[in-house]
Amino acid sequence: MAGVVLSSGDSSTCASVMENIGSNTQRVLSEDEENKLKKQDQTLVSEFKSMKLEAEAKRNWDLFYKRNDTRFFRDRHWTTREFEQLLGIEGEGKKILLEVGCGVGNFLFPLLEENEDLFIYGCDFSPRAVDFVKRDSRFNPERMNVFVSDITEDSLKDFVPEPVDVVSLIFVLSAIHPDKFLPALFSVASVLRPGGALIFRDYGLYDMAQLRFGRGNKISENFYVRQDGTRSYFFSVECLNQLAMEAGFDVFTCHYVNRRTINKKEGVDEPRVFIQGKFIKK
Repeated sequence: MAGVVLSSGDSSTCASVMENIGSNTQRVLSEDEENKLKKQDQTLVSEFKSMKLEAEAKRNWDLFYKRNDTRFFRDRHWTTREFEQLLGIEGEGKKILLEVGCGVGNFLFPLLEENEDLFIYGCDFSPRAVDFVKRDSRFNPERMNVFVSDITEDSLKDFVPEPVDVVSLIFVLSAIHPDKFLPALFSVASVLRPGGALIFRDYGLYDMAQLRFGRGNKISENFYVRQDGTRSYFFSVECLNQLAMEAGFDVFTCHYVNRRTINKKEGVDEPRVFIQGKFIKK
């Protein structure tokens, strides 16, 4: 069904084979895939509905967590493995990380388990998600501080009283309206120390999730709405690099991660395209 895809590659409902192929080149579409994208343009989301979705964004994500509780995503142990060099949190002394879009703690808790000298600030758009983190048996207020925040409007300095070494944006920016990408990046830059790192992972251009949307799901270029009212943007390397530089970052690395999702029982073999990068605050 069109418009129901919500997977970052670690959904508990998703069977996948990971290829880990990095590339700076966009995936080449087949003729059938190009036709699917053209059909999406035949019926766009109306301006009225688009404005309504923006006004109800927080509510829609809170309802997502109400429906799915803590079950939708697995703990992201893969994140530590794949981002080990990008994180740059090893070494002497206390390190401080801010996770933007902490959800129910799938990245936060595994990372704390593997890094004894790490303190994490975590924030999310959804009050329900933050409440799930606080009620988790692993929650330790001596090593973490979680709070509700809209990074496109709130000042993160009001919640994070010290410069942080690393900010993570993992499947977060895509859920924000493209007009607010830069305000969000300026917001996270405001709490990073000079030389601090922004680590990023999100949906890449021509990911299977983008191709599966049908008519009536497209809001604007590479920006879509799902049936539950949550939204998703699909990034190109060029777009992300430009945004990062405009927000005051140097590009350390940025590339597509190409994989395939395979479910033999359902006869599914589909391409996944994510985008991953590290950006250094000037």
